[in-house]
Amino acid sequence: MINRFTGLAPAARLLALGPVARFGAQRITLRSLFTTAQHALTIFGVTAIVTIAVLYARPDLAHNLSRALAPAPAPAAPVAVAAPPLHELMEAPAVTVAERPTLTAAEEKALLGTRKQQQWVTDWLAKRYRVAGDAANMLVSTAYMTAREIKLDPLLILAVMAIESRFNPFAESPVGAQGLMQVMSKVHHDKFQELGGVQAALNPVANIRVGSLILKDYVTRGGSVEAGLKSYVGAGAFETDDGYGSRVLAEYNRLKQVSAGKKVPTFTPTPAPAAPAAPALPATITAKSEPEQHREPEEPKSEPEQLAGL
Repeated sequence: MINRFTGLAPAARLLALGPVARFGAQRITLRSLFTTAQHALTIFGVTAIVTIAVLYARPDLAHNLSRALAPAPAPAAPVAVAAPPLHELMEAPAVTVAERPTLTAAEEKALLGTRKQQQWVTDWLAKRYRVAGDAANMLVSTAYMTAREIKLDPLLILAVMAIESRFNPFAESPVGAQGLMQVMSKVHHDKFQELGGVQAALNPVANIRVGSLILKDYVTRGGSVEAGLKSYVGAGAFETDDGYGSRVLAEYNRLKQVSAGKKVPTFTPTPAPAAPAAPALPATITAKSEPEQHREPEEPKSEPEQLAGL
Protein backbone atom coordinates (compact mmCIF):
# COMPACT_ATOMS: atom_id res chain seq x y z
CA MET A 1 0.00 0.00 0.00
CA ILE A 2 2.80 2.39 0.88
CA ASN A 3 4.44 1.73 -2.47
CA ARG A 4 1.20 2.39 -4.18
CA PHE A 5 0.79 5.80 -2.55
CA THR A 6 4.42 6.59 -3.26
CA GLY A 7 3.87 6.08 -7.03
CA LEU A 8 0.77 8.17 -7.04
CA ALA A 9 2.43 11.24 -5.54
CA PRO A 10 4.55 12.13 -8.61
CA ALA A 11 1.56 11.61 -10.82
CA ALA A 12 -0.49 13.92 -8.67
CA ARG A 13 2.20 16.61 -8.81
CA LEU A 14 2.32 16.37 -12.58
CA LEU A 15 -1.40 16.71 -12.77
CA ALA A 16 -1.27 19.73 -10.50
CA LEU A 17 1.54 21.37 -12.48
CA GLY A 18 -0.01 20.65 -15.93
CA PRO A 19 -2.23 23.79 -16.23
CA VAL A 20 0.54 26.00 -14.90
CA ALA A 21 2.99 24.64 -17.44
CA ARG A 22 0.53 25.03 -20.27
CA PHE A 23 -0.22 28.61 -19.23
CA GLY A 24 3.49 29.44 -19.10
CA ALA A 25 4.05 28.02 -22.55
CA GLN A 26 1.16 30.02 -23.94
CA ARG A 27 2.52 33.18 -22.31
CA ILE A 28 5.91 32.68 -23.92
CA THR A 29 4.25 32.19 -27.32
CA LEU A 30 2.16 35.39 -27.02
CA ARG A 31 5.21 37.39 -25.97
CA SER A 32 7.09 36.13 -29.01
CA LEU A 33 4.20 37.15 -31.24
CA PHE A 34 4.04 40.65 -29.71
CA THR A 35 7.80 41.04 -30.10
CA THR A 36 7.68 39.94 -33.72
CA ALA A 37 4.80 42.31 -34.45
CA GLN A 38 6.64 45.19 -32.77
CA HIS A 39 9.75 44.54 -34.87
CA ALA A 40 7.64 44.34 -38.05
CA LEU A 41 5.91 47.62 -37.28
CA THR A 42 9.26 49.26 -36.56
CA ILE A 43 10.70 48.05 -39.85
CA PHE A 44 7.56 49.20 -41.73
CA GLY A 45 7.68 52.64 -40.10
CA VAL A 46 11.35 53.13 -40.89
CA THR A 47 10.76 51.98 -44.47
CA ALA A 48 7.84 54.43 -44.85
CA ILE A 49 9.90 57.32 -43.50
CA VAL A 50 12.78 56.51 -45.86
CA THR A 51 10.38 56.20 -48.82
CA ILE A 52 8.72 59.55 -48.05
CA ALA A 53 12.13 61.21 -47.74
CA VAL A 54 13.26 59.77 -51.09
CA LEU A 55 10.04 60.84 -52.84
CA TYR A 56 10.33 64.32 -51.36
CA ALA A 57 13.92 64.60 -52.59
CA ARG A 58 13.09 63.15 -56.01
CA PRO A 59 9.78 64.59 -57.32
CA ASP A 60 10.24 62.78 -60.60
CA LEU A 61 10.11 59.43 -58.81
CA ALA A 62 6.93 60.51 -57.03
CA HIS A 63 5.40 61.54 -60.38
CA ASN A 64 6.33 58.23 -61.97
CA LEU A 65 4.97 56.32 -59.00
CA SER A 66 1.66 58.19 -59.11
CA ARG A 67 1.37 57.53 -62.83
CA ALA A 68 2.12 53.85 -62.27
CA LEU A 69 -0.48 53.55 -59.49
CA ALA A 70 -3.15 55.63 -61.25
CA PRO A 71 -2.55 55.64 -65.02
CA ALA A 72 -4.09 58.54 -66.91
CA PRO A 73 -7.07 57.69 -69.09
CA ALA A 74 -6.32 57.29 -72.74
CA PRO A 75 -7.06 60.53 -74.67
CA ALA A 76 -10.08 60.43 -76.85
CA ALA A 77 -9.42 60.19 -80.55
CA PRO A 78 -9.48 63.68 -82.12
CA VAL A 79 -12.54 64.36 -84.17
CA ALA A 80 -11.70 65.73 -87.60
CA VAL A 81 -13.48 69.03 -88.22
CA ALA A 82 -13.75 70.08 -91.82
CA ALA A 83 -13.40 73.83 -92.36
CA PRO A 84 -16.15 75.31 -94.52
CA PRO A 85 -15.11 76.46 -97.97
CA LEU A 86 -14.15 80.08 -98.34
CA HIS A 87 -17.03 80.83 -100.68
CA GLU A 88 -19.50 79.76 -97.99
CA LEU A 89 -17.94 82.14 -95.48
CA MET A 90 -18.21 84.99 -97.95
CA GLU A 91 -21.56 84.13 -99.43
CA ALA A 92 -23.98 87.02 -99.29
CA PRO A 93 -27.74 86.62 -99.01
CA ALA A 94 -29.56 86.31 -102.27
CA VAL A 95 -30.60 89.60 -103.81
CA THR A 96 -33.61 89.97 -106.03
CA VAL A 97 -32.67 92.10 -108.99
CA ALA A 98 -34.68 93.28 -111.92
CA GLU A 99 -34.10 91.77 -115.31
CA ARG A 100 -31.26 93.40 -117.17
CA PRO A 101 -30.81 93.60 -120.90
CA THR A 102 -28.73 90.83 -122.40
CA LEU A 103 -25.18 91.91 -123.00
CA THR A 104 -23.36 91.27 -126.20
CA ALA A 105 -20.24 89.14 -126.26
CA ALA A 106 -18.03 92.21 -126.59
CA GLU A 107 -19.68 93.92 -123.61
CA GLU A 108 -19.46 90.75 -121.55
CA LYS A 109 -15.77 90.39 -122.30
CA ALA A 110 -15.08 94.06 -121.60
CA LEU A 111 -16.76 93.90 -118.19
CA LEU A 112 -15.70 90.47 -117.04
CA GLY A 113 -12.35 90.26 -118.73
CA THR A 114 -10.66 87.01 -119.42
CA ARG A 115 -9.79 84.51 -116.71
CA LYS A 116 -6.15 85.19 -117.32
CA GLN A 117 -6.62 88.91 -116.70
CA GLN A 118 -8.44 88.23 -113.44
CA GLN A 119 -5.67 85.87 -112.37
CA TRP A 120 -3.02 88.49 -113.10
CA VAL A 121 -4.94 91.04 -111.04
CA THR A 122 -5.50 88.52 -108.23
CA ASP A 123 -1.84 87.54 -107.99
CA TRP A 124 -0.65 91.14 -108.05
CA LEU A 125 -3.09 92.30 -105.36
CA ALA A 126 -2.29 89.29 -103.16
CA LYS A 127 1.40 90.16 -103.24
CA ARG A 128 0.96 93.91 -102.93
CA TYR A 129 -1.43 93.83 -99.98
CA ARG A 130 -0.35 90.49 -98.48
CA VAL A 131 -3.73 88.83 -98.84
CA ALA A 132 -4.18 85.05 -98.98
CA GLY A 133 -4.51 83.81 -102.53
CA ASP A 134 -7.96 82.23 -102.04
CA ALA A 135 -9.29 85.36 -100.35
CA ALA A 136 -7.87 87.62 -103.05
CA ASN A 137 -9.41 85.41 -105.72
CA MET A 138 -12.82 85.63 -104.01
CA LEU A 139 -12.66 89.42 -103.69
CA VAL A 140 -11.54 89.95 -107.28
CA SER A 141 -14.22 87.59 -108.61
CA THR A 142 -16.88 89.38 -106.57
CA ALA A 143 -15.71 92.75 -107.86
CA TYR A 144 -15.89 91.54 -111.46
CA MET A 145 -19.33 89.97 -111.00
CA THR A 146 -20.67 93.09 -109.28
CA ALA A 147 -19.21 95.25 -112.04
CA ARG A 148 -21.06 93.20 -114.63
CA GLU A 149 -24.34 93.60 -112.76
CA ILE A 150 -24.17 97.38 -112.27
CA LYS A 151 -22.06 98.19 -115.36
CA LEU A 152 -19.03 99.69 -113.64
CA ASP A 153 -15.34 99.12 -114.25
CA PRO A 154 -14.21 96.30 -111.90
CA LEU A 155 -10.72 97.75 -111.67
CA LEU A 156 -12.17 101.00 -110.30
CA ILE A 157 -13.98 99.00 -107.62
CA LEU A 158 -10.76 97.19 -106.72
CA ALA A 159 -8.82 100.47 -106.66
CA VAL A 160 -11.31 101.98 -104.20
CA MET A 161 -11.06 98.86 -102.02
CA ALA A 162 -7.29 99.09 -102.07
CA ILE A 163 -7.18 102.73 -100.96
CA GLU A 164 -10.07 102.50 -98.50
CA SER A 165 -9.20 99.34 -96.54
CA ARG A 166 -6.16 97.67 -98.14
CA PHE A 167 -8.47 94.66 -98.59
CA ASN A 168 -9.24 94.27 -94.90
CA PRO A 169 -12.92 93.18 -94.76
CA PHE A 170 -13.17 94.07 -91.05
CA ALA A 171 -11.71 97.56 -91.21
CA GLU A 172 -13.62 100.33 -89.46
CA SER A 173 -12.85 104.04 -89.41
CA PRO A 174 -13.28 106.35 -86.39
CA VAL A 175 -16.45 107.78 -87.96
CA GLY A 176 -18.06 104.37 -88.51
CA ALA A 177 -17.16 103.52 -92.12
CA GLN A 178 -16.96 99.74 -92.36
CA GLY A 179 -15.64 96.95 -94.50
CA LEU A 180 -13.69 96.68 -97.71
CA MET A 181 -15.14 99.81 -99.28
CA GLN A 182 -15.61 101.68 -95.99
CA VAL A 183 -19.35 102.10 -96.36
CA MET A 184 -21.19 104.26 -93.82
CA SER A 185 -23.72 101.60 -92.92
CA LYS A 186 -25.74 103.95 -90.69
CA VAL A 187 -26.14 106.40 -93.55
CA HIS A 188 -26.81 103.80 -96.26
CA HIS A 189 -28.76 101.37 -94.08
CA ASP A 190 -31.54 101.16 -96.66
CA LYS A 191 -29.15 99.58 -99.18
CA PHE A 192 -28.38 96.76 -96.73
CA GLN A 193 -32.02 95.83 -96.10
CA GLU A 194 -32.11 93.23 -98.88
CA LEU A 195 -28.78 91.82 -97.67
CA GLY A 196 -29.75 91.16 -94.07
CA GLY A 197 -29.51 94.59 -92.46
CA VAL A 198 -26.61 96.79 -91.40
CA GLN A 199 -24.88 93.84 -89.71
CA ALA A 200 -24.05 92.62 -93.23
CA ALA A 201 -21.72 95.60 -93.68
CA LEU A 202 -18.78 93.40 -92.65
CA ASN A 203 -19.77 90.69 -95.10
CA PRO A 204 -17.26 91.10 -97.95
CA VAL A 205 -19.70 90.32 -100.74
CA ALA A 206 -22.43 92.58 -99.36
CA ASN A 207 -19.97 95.38 -98.66
CA ILE A 208 -18.58 95.26 -102.21
CA ARG A 209 -22.07 95.30 -103.69
CA VAL A 210 -23.37 98.21 -101.64
CA GLY A 211 -20.14 100.21 -101.97
CA SER A 212 -20.13 99.73 -105.73
CA LEU A 213 -23.74 100.89 -105.99
CA ILE A 214 -22.91 104.02 -104.00
CA LEU A 215 -19.85 104.69 -106.15
CA LYS A 216 -21.84 104.20 -109.36
CA ASP A 217 -24.51 106.61 -108.11
CA TYR A 218 -21.93 109.30 -107.24
CA VAL A 219 -20.14 108.93 -110.58
CA THR A 220 -23.45 109.20 -112.45
CA ARG A 221 -24.57 112.29 -110.54
CA GLY A 222 -21.13 113.93 -110.62
CA GLY A 223 -20.65 113.36 -114.35
CA SER A 224 -17.09 112.07 -114.01
CA VAL A 225 -15.05 109.56 -112.07
CA GLU A 226 -13.13 112.34 -110.34
CA ALA A 227 -16.35 113.99 -109.12
CA GLY A 228 -17.76 110.64 -108.06
CA LEU A 229 -14.64 109.82 -106.00
CA LYS A 230 -14.75 113.22 -104.37
CA SER A 231 -18.33 112.61 -103.26
CA TYR A 232 -17.55 109.04 -102.22
CA VAL A 233 -14.88 110.17 -99.76
CA GLY A 234 -17.26 112.79 -98.38
CA ALA A 235 -15.52 115.85 -99.81
CA GLY A 236 -18.21 116.86 -102.29
CA ALA A 237 -18.84 120.15 -100.49
CA PHE A 238 -15.15 120.95 -100.11
CA GLU A 239 -12.70 122.44 -102.54
CA THR A 240 -10.27 119.51 -102.40
CA ASP A 241 -10.34 115.84 -101.41
CA ASP A 242 -6.77 115.85 -100.03
CA GLY A 243 -5.49 113.72 -102.91
CA TYR A 244 -7.94 110.84 -102.40
CA GLY A 245 -9.04 110.79 -106.04
CA SER A 246 -5.43 110.92 -107.26
CA ARG A 247 -4.48 107.92 -105.14
CA VAL A 248 -7.45 105.87 -106.35
CA LEU A 249 -6.80 106.72 -109.99
CA ALA A 250 -3.08 105.94 -109.63
CA GLU A 251 -3.96 102.50 -108.27
CA TYR A 252 -6.52 102.09 -111.04
CA ASN A 253 -3.88 102.82 -113.69
CA ARG A 254 -1.55 100.26 -112.10
CA LEU A 255 -4.32 97.66 -112.20
CA LYS A 256 -4.98 98.50 -115.84
CA GLN A 257 -1.36 97.77 -116.65
CA VAL A 258 -1.45 94.52 -114.64
CA SER A 259 -4.62 93.35 -116.43
CA ALA A 260 -2.89 94.07 -119.74
CA GLY A 261 -0.10 91.66 -118.81
CA LYS A 262 2.54 94.25 -117.98
CA LYS A 263 5.04 93.82 -115.17
CA VAL A 264 4.14 96.31 -112.48
CA PRO A 265 6.15 96.39 -109.24
CA THR A 266 4.09 95.54 -106.17
CA PHE A 267 6.02 98.05 -104.08
CA THR A 268 5.48 101.73 -104.84
CA PRO A 269 8.38 103.80 -103.52
CA THR A 270 7.46 107.00 -101.76
CA PRO A 271 8.78 109.98 -103.72
CA ALA A 272 11.57 111.79 -101.92
CA PRO A 273 10.74 115.34 -100.85
CA ALA A 274 12.09 117.99 -103.18
CA ALA A 275 15.24 119.78 -102.01
CA PRO A 276 14.55 123.31 -100.83
CA ALA A 277 15.50 125.95 -103.39
CA ALA A 278 18.43 128.21 -102.62
CA PRO A 279 17.32 131.61 -101.34
CA ALA A 280 17.43 134.34 -103.99
CA LEU A 281 20.01 137.04 -103.47
CA PRO A 282 18.92 140.66 -103.26
CA ALA A 283 19.00 142.54 -106.53
CA THR A 284 21.61 145.01 -105.24
CA ILE A 285 24.03 142.21 -104.36
CA THR A 286 23.45 140.41 -107.63
CA ALA A 287 24.03 143.52 -109.69
CA LYS A 288 27.19 144.26 -107.81
CA SER A 289 28.65 140.79 -107.91
CA GLU A 290 28.16 140.08 -111.61
CA PRO A 291 30.71 142.72 -112.85
CA GLU A 292 33.16 141.50 -110.28
CA GLN A 293 32.85 137.92 -111.46
CA HIS A 294 33.40 138.82 -115.13
CA ARG A 295 35.93 141.61 -114.67
CA GLU A 296 38.95 141.34 -116.96
CA PRO A 297 42.38 141.20 -115.24
CA GLU A 298 44.18 144.54 -115.26
CA GLU A 299 47.45 144.96 -117.17
CA PRO A 300 50.52 145.65 -115.03
CA LYS A 301 51.51 149.35 -114.98
CA SER A 302 55.00 150.60 -115.97
CA GLU A 303 57.31 152.17 -113.44
CA PRO A 304 56.70 155.81 -114.62
CA GLU A 305 52.96 155.26 -114.35
CA GLN A 306 53.32 153.72 -110.94
CA LEU A 307 55.42 156.63 -109.81
CA ALA A 308 52.97 159.09 -111.28
CA GLY A 309 50.24 157.47 -109.40
CA LEU A 310 52.10 158.00 -106.14
